[in-house]
Amino acid sequence: MKIELSRVNDAVHFESSGSGDVKVHIDGSPEIGGEGKGVRPMELVLMALGSCSSFDLIQILKKQRQEIEDISVSVEGERADAVPAVFTKIKMLFHLKGDIDRAKAEKAAELAVKKYCSVHDMLAAGGVEITY
Repeated sequence: MKIELSRVNDAVHFESSGSGDVKVHIDGSPEIGGEGKGVRPMELVLMALGSCSSFDLIQILKKQRQEIEDISVSVEGERADAVPAVFTKIKMLFHLKGDIDRAKAEKAAELAVKKYCSVHDMLAAGGVEITY
C-alpha cells in the first residue's frame, strides 16, 4: 500500500492520493498555519476507524440477510493532554436504518469492530480504549 502526499501551498495544506484518482485534502490547525482547506490528520484517523468498521458491518449484515436502508457512524475521540496528543479513548455510535434485527446488528458490530477492522486493532494495540 502506498500513498502520495504533495504540498499545495506555502502553508500546511496538502493533497493526498492513494489507489485510484480520488484526492484528499489535508490541512493543519490554525496554530501551525492551517487555513481550513482540508481534514486534519487526527480526524483522518477517526474517519479511517469509522469507515473500516462500517464497511465490515455492512458486509456482515448483508450476509445475515438484514435489509439496510441507511447507515452512518459518529466517531468521537479523546486525546491525551500531552505531546504527542494521541487518542486515549474513541467512541463510535452506529446509526442503522432498515429491517434489522437488533441482536444481529449488535453481534455484527462486535465482529466488524473487534475482529475484522485492521484500524481498530492497530489503535487498540497502541492502548486506545475503543467503545461502540
